[in-house]
Amino acid sequence: MRVTRVRRAAIVAAVLAATAAGCTVGDGHLPDGHSASPTGEEARGPVLAVKIDNVGPARPQTGIGRADIIYAEQVESGLSRLMAVYATRLPPVVGPVRSARETDLELLRQFDNPALAFSGAQSKLLPLIAEAPLTALPPGKAPAAAYFRGSDRPAPHNLYLRPAKLGVTPKAGALAAAGVTFGAPPAGGQAKNSLTVRFPAARFTFDWSAQSGSWQVSMDGTRARTTDGGALNASTVVVQYVDVRGSRFHDRSGSTSPFSDTVGAGKATVLRDGRSYDVRWERRSAADGTQFTTAADGKRMTFAHGQVWVLFAER
Repeated sequence: MRVTRVRRAAIVAAVLAATAAGCTVGDGHLPDGHSASPTGEEARGPVLAVKIDNVGPARPQTGIGRADIIYAEQVESGLSRLMAVYATRLPPVVGPVRSARETDLELLRQFDNPALAFSGAQSKLLPLIAEAPLTALPPGKAPAAAYFRGSDRPAPHNLYLRPAKLGVTPKAGALAAAGVTFGAPPAGGQAKNSLTVRFPAARFTFDWSAQSGSWQVSMDGTRARTTDGGALNASTVVVQYVDVRGSRFHDRSGSTSPFSDTVGAGKATVLRDGRSYDVRWERRSAADGTQFTTAADGKRMTFAHGQVWVLFAER
């Protein structure tokens, strides 16, 4: 369903009504809203992670332009879903919010006491969410004013979240646990203008813009935008090659939910500053953080300041 200008304006109005400006949280805040480089080998701390709908009727999304990290993972039928991770500032409104997957539980264990906002989950997954070392904040467990249904599109693509109502205080230092360390670019790399990552039924393209100093994000062949912040741009893109297998969980139609295994080691491609770097990723256990090192010399891979996209591609 194509969103009309009038309906799209409804959610923008909700954003403006929620607050005139975003909330800055935690430490390490820069003037442009992005976090400073975390310090320490394994700086840790809480984050707020929000599961984001990413099918056509759910776009354009709201509030994801302010996320520090956006993870893209495969879900049923080869489609994609996003997880927006906030460590330095919270948007007034974010969404559409959708359901959690098993992949999320393992991924979030690298953070200390993360909070996960989601619309619900498959019934057999709910006990695992309850046992996971995170704060689960779906509707019904979150404060009553936290979630609302927008009038810009039909259910289930119209559930939105007011993050400030959750009482979660993320910390910028948490980004280091995900392998995000900001700094000058490493030596080497190859000039790169564009890269496309394909899931079975989804496609992400990142085009380098020297003018903006960022990678322009397109999804399924269309330039990605938000209702509240314009076009989406990534300062750093990580294509992390992982094992993707079927899990024991299914959606309502019986399609198997894929599981992207983020524990282990493997190859990755990192885009920053118009260049591509061959990188190795490693995460020794679910309780450990992720590390990215350059394939050339084994040194820590540094990221460009700004929003980081991490895509779990099948190796």
